[in-house]
Amino acid sequence: MKAIIAEKPSVAREIASLLGATEKRDGYLTGNGYEVTWALGHLVGLAMPEDYGVSGFQREALPILPEPFILTVRKVKKDKSYVPDSGALKQLKIIEQVIGRCDSIIVATDAGREGELIFRYIYEYLKCRKPFERLWISSLTEKAIKQGFDNLKAGSDFDGLYRAGQGRSKADWLVGINASQALSISAGRGVYSLGRVQTPTLALICKRYLENKDFAVKKYFQIQLEHRKEFTDFKSLSKTKWDDRKLADDTLKSVQRAGTATVTAVESKTVSEQPPLLFDLTGLQKEANKRAFYTAEETLNIAQSLYEKKFITYPRTGSKYIPEDMWSEIPALVRNLEARASCKKAVGKVKWGRFNKRIVNDVKVTDHHGLLITEKIPSELTAHENVIYDMIAHRLLEALSSACTKEITDIGLQAFHYDFTLKGCKILEAGWRGIKEKFTDEDSEPVQELPELKVGDELKIKEASVLEKKTKPPVLYTEAGLLSAMENAGKEIDNEDERKALKDIGIGTPATRASIIETLFKRDYIRREKKSLIPTHKGLQVYGAVKDKKIADVAMTAEWEMALQKIENNEADAGAFQCEMETYATSITRELLDTGIAHEKQPELTCPKCKSRQLLVWNKVVKCPDEACGWLQFRTVCGVPLSLADIESLLTKGKTNLIKGMKSNSGNKFNAYIVMNDKAETSFEFDNRQPKRK
Repeated sequence: MKAIIAEKPSVAREIASLLGATEKRDGYLTGNGYEVTWALGHLVGLAMPEDYGVSGFQREALPILPEPFILTVRKVKKDKSYVPDSGALKQLKIIEQVIGRCDSIIVATDAGREGELIFRYIYEYLKCRKPFERLWISSLTEKAIKQGFDNLKAGSDFDGLYRAGQGRSKADWLVGINASQALSISAGRGVYSLGRVQTPTLALICKRYLENKDFAVKKYFQIQLEHRKEFTDFKSLSKTKWDDRKLADDTLKSVQRAGTATVTAVESKTVSEQPPLLFDLTGLQKEANKRAFYTAEETLNIAQSLYEKKFITYPRTGSKYIPEDMWSEIPALVRNLEARASCKKAVGKVKWGRFNKRIVNDVKVTDHHGLLITEKIPSELTAHENVIYDMIAHRLLEALSSACTKEITDIGLQAFHYDFTLKGCKILEAGWRGIKEKFTDEDSEPVQELPELKVGDELKIKEASVLEKKTKPPVLYTEAGLLSAMENAGKEIDNEDERKALKDIGIGTPATRASIIETLFKRDYIRREKKSLIPTHKGLQVYGAVKDKKIADVAMTAEWEMALQKIENNEADAGAFQCEMETYATSITRELLDTGIAHEKQPELTCPKCKSRQLLVWNKVVKCPDEACGWLQFRTVCGVPLSLADIESLLTKGKTNLIKGMKSNSGNKFNAYIVMNDKAETSFEFDNRQPKRK
């Protein structure tokens, strides 16, 4: 009898069905010599400080450096403490019984670092010694699963992957637990969270926000000329930028008097734009955020659903390539797309027999190949699944197409001794850009089509005007922009030697970046403002405390990611990495214990209900310390944070200023006042409407 351990029930059912293990039991399926069970994610993890005898936040207990680390069953919060998750306990018992009845194990958790860690922690916690093999697949289609079982790999082949996962797990514990407790203790009020990856990510957002906010916008002026030749209208722009409006206006008058502009230079060059590679997870998340405004987590969840329905390959991939032995399968995937209405037109533009092999690279395929559709073409999908599926399908068609060839022409003009420029673009071969008929990127300036021009041509000035422009601050991060910054963290480093060493290393991994961003939201460190990510007051407080410390340093975190990659490839020692983490955790703990958090001055406010106690003002709530009274006001209402001024106005005047941009349960935005009655109950007040209880 063989035991098979999958990561979740849906995957276990697919595998069991294929193997003939169709008899359902409590927590597993059995039949045909197999017992197939599942893990429900991380059932086992590293124990928390209280499991080592350290309860609460104690200055004298820091740093906490477990030796050895203890594994414990997943815990959930109950009241003010954490207790073992009853569902996890039950499933773990079932896994133990299944393993006990079987001779060997087949590991079928997700084929990646976290999937490996999920199984190995269970294996270690149960003190199991039975032999195990690894099912390593990139899709859940019947064909892929069968091929995987025909080519089971030795469990020991993935020891490096496990050590990297374990190293990441311990590093996050050492840095996160110690740094968070140290900062919370030194702050003296509230609980603050720091982390190996979340803190440098927060630093990226805060730094960009402050650069944007502190940017001194300057006005400048340019002259624009409008021309017409051969029934084509086009515009040119002065090379000179004037700081003084009057100088620009005076020059405009002189140019208008001249009446014509002379072509002084014509330079044409042919540019070849290579097609994009396949999506990796981060690339898909960036594209989905730009096109459909999906968050990174939403995109991952939709992609995971498509994977479990067998429509796409494994989504948590960090590669944009496929291996040579998969190339023969590509034409069938493309042919299948002809049956999908949203892809049929694009498939018709692909040049059969001339597929671009740029995506084939055995060396650059990591744990999994780039994102592909499978041979199973979907008929019924949700609206969101359709969007993501079509993105992956169209990207495959683009990747297989030829380069887009353009002729770019730079024209120089002169009018009244002033130089003007214009740029033209002509598509010579549409190539991959013809798949979606999109010939320029959204973030690039549109390029106009020009008539035939040669040096010496005189162009009449139809219209001339002064354009008022402003220097632009660094743009605030969108989720797509932040994912790019995390992915390319090494490229942003100032030190040239460090930059070269880390040029292809980011912070976090494709599989974890979405959860890191979501963690920052949960911690109330960042919020969304339209498409942009903005730090909250609490986020800026944390950034102010740590911005000059290594824990906020992108370079150091990128170095750690590189070390974990080397451990995974059996090129570095996991023990040495843990020692480095312990040394760092010790030093950052000492630094943070001597660091204070700058708090905004809290107003002294009396509880409106009991009228006797002074209210406690926290980041998320304002509450009465008397539990018998229990008055409480959340500081975020319908998605909008309330400022201290709003809270003060509500308690002293019984009414806030107009709160704009709140969202109802149905997602509709509204503006309203928050008002308080004599019983200290709050409600909304709308113009010409009755108050509505919150």
